[in-house]
Amino acid sequence: MGRPVVLAALTAAAAAAVTVGIAGPASAINSYNAEPAPERTEVGALVVQYDRDGDPGTPDVVRWTCSGTMISADVFLTAAHCTVGRPAGTRFYVSLAQDVQGAIDASNALGGTPEQIAARVGVEGTAHSDPAYPGTQSDSHDIAVITFDRRQSAELARRWSFTPATLPGRGQLSALGSRALDDRPWLVVGYGTQEAVNGPGGHTHPGGGVRMKATLDFNAINPTWVRLAMNESRELGGACYGDSGGPNFVELDGRLVLAGTTITGDVPCKATNVTYRTDSDSARTFLGRFVTLP
Repeated sequence: MGRPVVLAALTAAAAAAVTVGIAGPASAINSYNAEPAPERTEVGALVVQYDRDGDPGTPDVVRWTCSGTMISADVFLTAAHCTVGRPAGTRFYVSLAQDVQGAIDASNALGGTPEQIAARVGVEGTAHSDPAYPGTQSDSHDIAVITFDRRQSAELARRWSFTPATLPGRGQLSALGSRALDDRPWLVVGYGTQEAVNGPGGHTHPGGGVRMKATLDFNAINPTWVRLAMNESRELGGACYGDSGGPNFVELDGRLVLAGTTITGDVPCKATNVTYRTDSDSARTFLGRFVTLP
């Protein structure tokens, strides 16, 4: 799922963003000032199995579509526009593999039913989105989780070793203020595509499907959003299509805190990453249904 400029267009942009997000395996995030993130094993890809043509005679498609983060042993945080508006019967899986596109390619090569292909790539869970989504431009409520039962969470732990991400306290970013947030390092992680490349047919976004990371810089904060700079000229990197739902960490007291999830930004993916704050009252009201909050 992608990064439309206007928040109200998130749902309408979903189908196009999925297509962009499944380009062949290559660098993710963007191509400048970014590097692989094999150590960020709490960050995963949201994989969907769905009917793309409405024809029961053709098999379902299995694709990765968004990024996200394990925030407990049995809860994966992502964006609501990654889960809402899918065709009836869509099934959701989470993979914590470093190269999820490679895992999908390998599973497709082995063959089998769509269920078998998806199960080799990730662990199936249940999607829950904020019922207030899509909300308003000031607060889109663009937040969702994938939950896992005891058997599913045990399978996640068997396949991948990870430590759940740390969430901030209520209003912690506001309490710090803009100056303090600007002084701290920020890090975005995800599986998304690279920035726009100009070609004969217009812009394309190559790559995607590999977990990458890049350094960002603080730009601005309001009650529900944090805006982060990702300009190459400032030696920064940033997020792009397919990074939606993925984490934006800030270093607080010597540890990385999941301050916001990637939601939107500029279309070419070269200037701004707009993230949904996880310390806001609305985010915490939703998340408190699934995890114990600090």
